[in-house]
Amino acid sequence: MLDAIDKGILRFLEQDGRKPYSEIAKALKISNTMVHQRLAKMKLKGFLKGIKIELDETKMGYEWSGFTGLVLKEDSDSESIIAALKKIPEVLECYYITGQYTLYLRLVARNSEHMRSVLYEKIDHIPGVLKTESLINFGTAFKRGVPID
Repeated sequence: MLDAIDKGILRFLEQDGRKPYSEIAKALKISNTMVHQRLAKMKLKGFLKGIKIELDETKMGYEWSGFTGLVLKEDSDSESIIAALKKIPEVLECYYITGQYTLYLRLVARNSEHMRSVLYEKIDHIPGVLKTESLINFGTAFKRGVPID
């Protein structure tokens, strides 16, 4: 389990993943070495999956974002369908969900024609996909990580 020091380190890195360990150490009144050791331990135990940059989709040229539910012909086909989805760079996330869909995707596109192409020429042509239903995202109200308490 994480203690108060671990959680403090994570809070600083959640705000700024590039924050120097020396600043974190100073703020938490611990040594630089302890910050390094604690992070190594959290990585080893699987608490940290990695530290990544977050790109602005719009500035990268992707003006459209959407969510698409997939109905499969057979749920047992999900592995091959997921493998095919991984080859489509516009599909950013894929979730197993309950309800009318087997898989739920988040995807991006440069414009409406590109979105149509991704949906109708790529996703709809994957063997085993019976039906898709999409929602267009007009913007993100907020996005955050899991609570660090």
